Amino acid sequence: MTSDSTGADGGLLAPVRAGTRAEAITSDTAWLRAMLEAEAALARAQGRLGLIPPEAAAAIDRAAATLEPDPAGVAARSRQSATPVVPLVADLRRAVPGAARHVHRGATSQDIVDTAAMLVAARVVRTLVGDLGAVMDQLSELAGRHRDTVMAARTLGQHAVPTTFGLKAAQWLAGLMRALARLRELRLPAQLGGAAGTLAAFAEQDPPAALALVEVFAEEIGLAAPEAPWHAERSAVTDLGAALAGTARALGKPATDIILLAQTEVGEVAESSSGGSSAMPQKRNPALSVLVRSAALQVPAYTQVLGQVGEHERAAGAWQAEWLPLREALRLTGGAAETAAELVGGLQVFPERMRANAGLTGGRLVAERLAAHLGRDRLAEIMSGSGPLRLGDAGLDLDPDELLDPSAYVGAAGQLVDRILTTYREQP
Repeated sequence: MTSDSTGADGGLLAPVRAGTRAEAITSDTAWLRAMLEAEAALARAQGRLGLIPPEAAAAIDRAAATLEPDPAGVAARSRQSATPVVPLVADLRRAVPGAARHVHRGATSQDIVDTAAMLVAARVVRTLVGDLGAVMDQLSELAGRHRDTVMAARTLGQHAVPTTFGLKAAQWLAGLMRALARLRELRLPAQLGGAAGTLAAFAEQDPPAALALVEVFAEEIGLAAPEAPWHAERSAVTDLGAALAGTARALGKPATDIILLAQTEVGEVAESSSGGSSAMPQKRNPALSVLVRSAALQVPAYTQVLGQVGEHERAAGAWQAEWLPLREALRLTGGAAETAAELVGGLQVFPERMRANAGLTGGRLVAERLAAHLGRDRLAEIMSGSGPLRLGDAGLDLDPDELLDPSAYVGAAGQLVDRILTTYREQP
């Protein structure tokens, strides 16, 4: 069996990310390319500070840009060192025989792996921000259009009181706004500390240049400059994981609700996808929602592995255990966001069915309101039967039909929609 051209699996068991930008950005080939970019940036930074000859830095930069490592080959060779950096550096050194001793100079494998991970993550986060923007634009339009579309709110799976579909969509939007804010607050740092985080090899060569090198390296690679090496201090990774998990959960909320609202007996919304079944031709499954929800359930599990406590200056196993879960969290969250844009953009809403379902219990949807007008004992008598509520002889000052109208008991739903939409429009 051969791998695909990107050096990564094709997402057979994770179709939510299959063919998405996030999958391409996180392929084996892309990850190796990010490591080579880190090596090239390190050489350029050292060349700028006079730590290696400028011509050596230029040669390494060119070789890193043109080297085409075989992911499967690098993976097999990395079993001897527990890191893909060792065989990759060997390949890069062979590509620049005249400057081989300057390749990876003063760095350690974790510097390259961590920097590459943050570089790949930054690229996925950029696509996430764009896709979330598309989803939120669509949700804001839905919320505004259905500001006053009455439906039954459900608590514990049962009809509760009236609400509006606009408020439901606005709440989805609010969750995604919080997730987006957390993504934008991320400060993904470069990693450069040398053998044990002391920058000793660089300081030995040029003490004043050692700390400056970290700043220049971060600038060259396009990541934040860390205050200090973070080999054993993994908050940057845990913060990233938390932001990804929060984003996946925020995307999973509308997907889960849509699955329930699209049930045959409910029929209040429908996806644009065909949602076919292999066995039942009549089915129209909420396939896109299922994909997004599957990602939302998986990402928090993957991110639990990130940033586990490691020993001393480099963890033996805890750090290495981060690599695959981080990639899967990035892929699944990115795939969920791209899929959610398709889902929400094509969502069909059926206000008439919402209104009909709100009346299924014969007025009981507004029982909370009735209790305030009739008292709980009198209401209990009226509700004792199974048919529609009869209020004609209840001695009410209000018109019974008005009192039973779900649209007259949606509270501040409209104003809440307006508030959320205003916040959305005013965000940076």
